[in-house]
Amino acid sequence: MIGKVLVAGLVLAGVATTAIAQNDPIAQRKATMKGVGDIWFGDINKMMKGEMPYNQATAVLVLEKIQAAGKAMVPLFPDNSKTGGDTKVLPTIWETKADFDGRWTRMANEATAALASVKDEASFKVAQPNIAKNCQECHSTYRQRNN
Repeated sequence: MIGKVLVAGLVLAGVATTAIAQNDPIAQRKATMKGVGDIWFGDINKMMKGEMPYNQATAVLVLEKIQAAGKAMVPLFPDNSKTGGDTKVLPTIWETKADFDGRWTRMANEATAALASVKDEASFKVAQPNIAKNCQECHSTYRQRNN
């Protein structure tokens, strides 16, 4: 029940922020990535390292957030967001847009597959590296490095 409420909340938040995103796609994509990053680099890392017990509800929530982000992010990189705003994206995004968009689709698909297969800690530990690899590859290709 809690999972359904959380998903409904995420969907409503996504719908409510779509109008905002059309006016400020940089802010919306940053907020979406921060939401994924906060939970990924918090509880997920702790569970993967054994620093906290595995929690199926948390794993599902993370996968649902990643799935939603993968579906929501493509339109948040319109041509008019190439410059301006506080962003660390590289112009390569718009030079290889099909590849970039495909990475988001792949991420959503990997999260969807993981939602179907992750039933416990062992199955989560099998699925998690594939999603993490996709994130790392995209960041290394399309995001400026912090120096």
